[in-house]
Amino acid sequence: MHLFSRQVLIALFSYVAKAVVLAVLVAGLAGSASALFLFSLDWATQTREANRWLIWGLPVAGFCVGWLYLKFGQHVEAGNNLLIDEIHDPKKVVPLRMAPFVLGGTVISHLFGASVGREGTAVQMGGALADQLTHFFKLTHTDRRMVLMAGISAGFASVFGTPLAGAVFALEVLAIGRLRLDALLPCVIAAVVADQVGLLWGVQHTPYEVGLVPQVTPWLLAAMLVAGAVFGLAGKVFADGTHALSGVMKKHIAYAPLRPFLGGVVIAAVVMWGSFDRYIGLGIPVMVEAFGHPLPPTDFLGKMVFTIASLGSGFKGGEVTPLFYIGATLGNALAPLLDVPFALLAAVGFVAVFAGAANTPIASTLMAMELFGAEIGVFAALACVMSYVCSGHAGIYRAQRVAHRKTDAPSQPS
Repeated sequence: MHLFSRQVLIALFSYVAKAVVLAVLVAGLAGSASALFLFSLDWATQTREANRWLIWGLPVAGFCVGWLYLKFGQHVEAGNNLLIDEIHDPKKVVPLRMAPFVLGGTVISHLFGASVGREGTAVQMGGALADQLTHFFKLTHTDRRMVLMAGISAGFASVFGTPLAGAVFALEVLAIGRLRLDALLPCVIAAVVADQVGLLWGVQHTPYEVGLVPQVTPWLLAAMLVAGAVFGLAGKVFADGTHALSGVMKKHIAYAPLRPFLGGVVIAAVVMWGSFDRYIGLGIPVMVEAFGHPLPPTDFLGKMVFTIASLGSGFKGGEVTPLFYIGATLGNALAPLLDVPFALLAAVGFVAVFAGAANTPIASTLMAMELFGAEIGVFAALACVMSYVCSGHAGIYRAQRVAHRKTDAPSQPS
């Protein structure tokens, strides 16, 4: 008896061929867009650091970007949430203008000193560019979901240099408690290829030195659970704070461009008069420091406040890199209290706060292993899962749905 009938083999070959072709096309688009974005981001950061006075232009920059979105970009302003909604309930192709709008808006945010990240930009560019294939190939709703998820995977993987985490992120972020494994093949292919495309363009990712990872001991395992709970609470505070400020701004300031203008005034004044430059932009140098020596224990709080102020008032960019900063510096602060090496807890915090805020513990654990080595996997997994459990059912992505509750505890209003 044949294991596969001819019809089954033809259908399987057709699916694999379609998935490979679409995923490679998506990867080429997203990987190239991420490379352009990362080079632009490097230029913006270097220019701002060499011309500190540019921070005074943050209010005007925020107003201009807000005005452009109001006039021409209202259909794409939802960003990552728009992509998630379209995967859940496909309605219409994501406008191509999302890519240049979020690219320009994020680069401007960094040029003038907002505290925002980069993942949102790469994911939105990847998703928007991928969805244009819907028109070209006249894709069905099912194939369109696959392409959008591949675009998210490719964008995430290429901007951080973590293909495994990128692939799983797109499967995990859509709904709490459920993985969309129907798109596993295209997401893995798109993530791996997009990462390679970025490297071919000359992208270089920041290395983090963890050093020798200690052997597993009962105390270290217990410390990871305790730290994971703290990381989860930090992720929840970040997500709730960002949503709350955004809601207050929208309620009391009807004219959208005025929100980032006012937010920019406050941020620029505090940074310039208080010398809080370490809390704006990506903050990668501070993250690198967190792996090497003790830092001021309030660094995580400073970054959280400036990022909530930036994103909550309407500046464009991602949440994930600021979450990395918050996690690494919070881990650095907790390390002596829990008698854990600085580098180890900084590395675990790096991914665990993100795991709680985005509700993506599996992708976060894989990211730790890709960035810091497989030996850290056990520690990262414990902290990421604990963070996920303790962060509640609301995260940084409002469109994320609850497929299965995390615990039997009653939910709290968010």
